Amino acid sequence: MRELIAIQSELKAPKNQFNAFGKYKYRSVEDILEAVKPLLLKYECTLIIEDEVKEVGGIVFIEATASIQKDMEGRAVTAQAGIDINRKGMDVAQSFGSSSSYARKYALNGLFLIDDTKDPDSTNDHAPKVAAVVKPKPTEEQFAFIVKYLNGSDAQQKQAKEAITKYEFTQDQKDTLDGLI
Repeated sequence: MRELIAIQSELKAPKNQFNAFGKYKYRSVEDILEAVKPLLLKYECTLIIEDEVKEVGGIVFIEATASIQKDMEGRAVTAQAGIDINRKGMDVAQSFGSSSSYARKYALNGLFLIDDTKDPDSTNDHAPKVAAVVKPKPTEEQFAFIVKYLNGSDAQQKQAKEAITKYEFTQDQKDTLDGLI
C-alpha cells in the first residue's frame, strides 16, 4: 500500500506532552491522530481504531486494532494493554480508558512506524504494563519501494534509510540491502 509508506515517511508526531511527576515528554494518542489526519486526507485513506476487551488466563486486557484503508486495500496492527480494575486512584471506567489509550497508542505506533524506544512513558512504573511493540516485517511492496528508493534521488535514499530502521527484515532482505547501502 503506497499511501501507507508515504504516510509513514511523512508523519511527524512530536512529544508535546509533559509528565511533571516523571519529568519526561511524551506523545498521546490525540497527538498522533492530530498529526496523521492531514496525511490521511492528502492520501485519501481511512483510519479506524477499534478496541476489544479480552481475557487470557484470568488476565483482562484491551486489544486495540488500528487499520488504514484506501479503496479495497488496507493494513492493520494490534496492541494490547492490561487492565487493573483495582488500580489505586482510578475507578473501573478510568482503568479501562487508560488501558484503551495505551493499546491504541502502541497500535498506531506500529502502524505508522513511530519509534517510542526512547520514550520514558514506555518504561515508567506509573502506567499499565503494555506488550512490547515488535518491528513489523515489510510487505513485498514496501521492501520493493525501499530498494527502489535506495537507488533514487538523495531525498529518496534518505527516506529509504529511515524506513530501514523501522522494519525487521529477513536474512535475504538484509543481504539485498547490504549490497545497496
